[in-house]
Amino acid sequence: MALRTPLKDHLRETHLFTSRALVALVGVMLLLVLVVGRLVYLQIISHEHFSTLSENNRVNIVPIPPTRGLIYDRKGVLLAQNLPAFSLEVIPEQVKNLDETLAELAGLVAISEEDLEQFKKRLEQKHPFEAIPLRLRLSEEEVARFAVNRHRFPGVDIGARLTRDYPLGELGVHAVGFVGRINEAELQSLDATNYRGTTYTGKTGVEKYYEAVLHGQVGYQHEETNAVGRVLRVLERRLPAPGQNLYLSLDADLQWVAELALTGKRGAVVAINPKSGEVLVLASLPGYDPGAFVNGISTKDYQALQDSLDQPLFNRVLTGQYPPGSTIKPLLALAGLEYKEVTPRTSTFCPGWFSLPGDEHRYRDWKREGHGTTNVRTAIMHSCDVYFYDLARTLGIDRIHKYLSYFGLGRRTGIDLPGEAAGLLPSREWKRAARRQAWFPGETLITGIGQGFMLTTPLQLAAATAMLANRGEVFRPQILRATQATSGGELMMQAPLHTAKVPLSDPANWDVVIGAMQDVVHDPGGTAKGINRGLAYHIAGKTGTAQVFGIKQGEKYKASELAERLHDHALFVAFAPVEDPEIAVAVIVENGGSGSGEAAPVARAVMDRYFSGKPGL
Repeated sequence: MALRTPLKDHLRETHLFTSRALVALVGVMLLLVLVVGRLVYLQIISHEHFSTLSENNRVNIVPIPPTRGLIYDRKGVLLAQNLPAFSLEVIPEQVKNLDETLAELAGLVAISEEDLEQFKKRLEQKHPFEAIPLRLRLSEEEVARFAVNRHRFPGVDIGARLTRDYPLGELGVHAVGFVGRINEAELQSLDATNYRGTTYTGKTGVEKYYEAVLHGQVGYQHEETNAVGRVLRVLERRLPAPGQNLYLSLDADLQWVAELALTGKRGAVVAINPKSGEVLVLASLPGYDPGAFVNGISTKDYQALQDSLDQPLFNRVLTGQYPPGSTIKPLLALAGLEYKEVTPRTSTFCPGWFSLPGDEHRYRDWKREGHGTTNVRTAIMHSCDVYFYDLARTLGIDRIHKYLSYFGLGRRTGIDLPGEAAGLLPSREWKRAARRQAWFPGETLITGIGQGFMLTTPLQLAAATAMLANRGEVFRPQILRATQATSGGELMMQAPLHTAKVPLSDPANWDVVIGAMQDVVHDPGGTAKGINRGLAYHIAGKTGTAQVFGIKQGEKYKASELAERLHDHALFVAFAPVEDPEIAVAVIVENGGSGSGEAAPVARAVMDRYFSGKPGL
């Protein structure tokens, strides 16, 4: 029996095909809309964004750090320079076994644990094709040793870059300062754009205060890169503007003499030109090597500096605050003459002690047997405490505070260096605010001999002495003498900053006080007569001692039986020549004991070097 072939339903098939085609068409249209929409988003709406990303993928802007300006002393002696330093650098992608390579390199070049830690940190931040420093500042011997074995270390090479160097080492370190690696806190305050590519910034001294002048302006290099950041070619380059050179007012020769005179001691020396305020010497001892900080000092070495009892990192000139002792007696004498409480002929009897009316407490003179009858001249020359106890009582703390403030005590001098302390010139108001106590008459007496609450910095004492030498004309101390845009270019000199004049109604009173200060050195009875032997010029000076600890009424002590760090501080201030002053000096020797025996010879050494070779002296 034959099979029947079913008849096709053409109408149904046509309907099915049409519906499927319609669905496919709708799907295609939807996909087309999506594609068009995406194209509109990419090419129109987000064109600028993706264009920038594309350009950045092709062109990389690399900063070129500027060359840091040099620092010289007033005579052109180089204090801070830039030297090429060799570093051991590794390109990770070219090294087959990094750990094995590092171990073998340690056999050729000294590599510390800190070097390895820093290398691993940089390894995470850099591309594998970039050179990463492993060890900075290689010695010539280390460079030569590696060069012989260079063939054994593919991907390792010697790189050269400029690094800061201080050719005179510790000399003047607290004035010049040093640079170090930029830390996180400094990144917040520095101009991020201008410091791209820069790894150092000034940390202390001139290096910090004049950072903006020394640093310069960053340059840029446009590099064409591939997708993974590898440099293909340099498209454009804008050279950086180097930092300006600085010429300081410091005299390296005088600085050396001052530091040599303080060798083995703790103390400070400041020398100022009274006619301009230029700082000729700024010495704080002991010092330290600034070069150790440039590429990162080790934790062990830094801890040793911090823990040292001699505090080498402490800038005694700017932040050391000491009782001025008898060095302020000439200023108090001027106050007494100005307020007409004493005259050059007014005399006071000194039995070796002084008591307030109705008070049995005795304020002792340094000379137990007393000085006898004294006037303003002999009181300064012999440093009679009793005379100045009586004068302080007569003046009162209000007038003492007012007049001594004219000489800059109790406030910063404004020198162009960071970290200056203000010292302390006590007053009723200060004690009420700081101690919540009333002022007592006995405190006025000890303020009159530079003890008690009063604190001054060596810089303040030098500035006040310069005002005396200049007969009241006040110039702000400054360390910068000139700037220079390029090596060999014109020097732009800094003008002296005249800021005030100390009021004195009778100019003859300057002669009285300065004459008495000259007697301190040149009279056979002067407290600093020990430095006048062979002097070819005239010095006006004043010795001082500052107690480190107090002793009870009537109690005696022998300095030889005390620990060295409990001895009195020794001070001396002076200027010369008396007839036309050119230099004012302040010296403090911590725990030196005697201003005449320890501090005055230091000042004499500095002045002798200053005047050596001058005609007629």
